[in-house]
Amino acid sequence: MLMICSDVSELVPGEAEAMAGCGGWSEEMERRGVLRGGAGLRPSSDATTVRVRGDEVLLSDGPFAETKDQIGGFSLIECADLDEAVEVASKHPAARYGQIEVRPLWEP
Repeated sequence: MLMICSDVSELVPGEAEAMAGCGGWSEEMERRGVLRGGAGLRPSSDATTVRVRGDEVLLSDGPFAETKDQIGGFSLIECADLDEAVEVASKHPAARYGQIEVRPLWEP
């Protein structure tokens, strides 16, 4: 999974909307057969964090972690190995202004 992160305080108004199409990246990865899905996420200000302590469900507005970098979206990819996943991530336009965390999924 590619988790697309950036410092939301540095985004230019309208930039997130402009990046929604990823500048052809999605189409290229679909042609290559590696893209399995993905989506952009609404701002962290719209998030609700859920924690359970004992029998109590605790809710808080926003993200749990206080940080400038937020996950703005994700792409689910299927690659032969880490080298291919890194190559795919490096072509994503968000890698130029933020960072992309590449993380394997647990296999059932």
